Amino acid sequence: MKEKIEELLREIERLKAQKLQEVEEIRVKLLGKKGAVTRLFEEFREVLPEQKKEFGQRLNILKTKAAEKIEELRRKIEDEPAANTAGFDYTKPGDRFELGGRHPISITREEIIAIFNKFGYALAEGPEIEDDWHVFGALNFPPEHPARDMQDTFFISSGPNPVLLRTHTSSVQVRSMERMPLPIRIICPGRVFRNEAISARAHCIFHQVEGLYIDKNVSFADLKQAVLLFAREMFGEETKVRLRPSYFPFTEPSAEVDVSCNICKGKGCNICKGTGWLEIMGCGMVDPNVLEASGIDSKEYSGFAFGMGVERIAMLKWQVKDLRLYFENDVRFLKEFDSVI
Repeated sequence: MKEKIEELLREIERLKAQKLQEVEEIRVKLLGKKGAVTRLFEEFREVLPEQKKEFGQRLNILKTKAAEKIEELRRKIEDEPAANTAGFDYTKPGDRFELGGRHPISITREEIIAIFNKFGYALAEGPEIEDDWHVFGALNFPPEHPARDMQDTFFISSGPNPVLLRTHTSSVQVRSMERMPLPIRIICPGRVFRNEAISARAHCIFHQVEGLYIDKNVSFADLKQAVLLFAREMFGEETKVRLRPSYFPFTEPSAEVDVSCNICKGKGCNICKGTGWLEIMGCGMVDPNVLEASGIDSKEYSGFAFGMGVERIAMLKWQVKDLRLYFENDVRFLKEFDSVI
């Protein structure tokens, strides 16, 4: 082993390099996982106990000399860039590299937010891990209420006020009503979770944007106007809307919102299943019980709320038929949105 160490020390002293790539090759040859110095350290395990001190010191000197020499060669090349670029053709085109792009869900989310910002809605956010009160109790879902079965929930802990993954961003509306001064005009974008089987039209993780407007003398006509303005901004000026009666525990009256199909222009196609209409969101007037639960006088104030799935809007906007494509990170699919501004 002594002869090997001395031979390597002499070899290190003679080392030269002209390029940084050559320096890296020297480093791998000496100090890499299978390098000459590394192999000697492995052989050191077999050295007799009485010789370990001597050989150990020599090995440490060898490793230090190797590292110092490599650093010396690297500095010399970096301090003399002209030598490293001798003969380089500066007229050659540069190497191409791929730029990243925005995800279609991010594009859609930002567009929705931008539209409502123009209407004076502020942005509000809240935690994804919530308690039962903010997700259900304050939104008129009493314990054992059958409406809780509408949303299969991921519970994290049990107890009087269990912790769970929020099933909708309405919990952000509750927190906003608890702490914000009136009037309130907000949108609440965020990720939500429901225990559903994953398919082309459903997923256990998806994104929502919900809106809330509370002030004096807010009416259902104000709600319809807000929905109509959003639909025309998102899908085009010729877009029509219709509201169908529905049920949500936290709004009364409640409605589902449809827009005229932007593919067939209302004539009927496979996207709208021949009806000429596409569902985009749910909405309604905030139930007085919800206002009172957050400390707002329902006799003096009223309001409306709406909520939509970002994936749903993106599917309608770009005619994507399989929800799972948004979660697979397939570069071929994502590249289709590179030109979207």
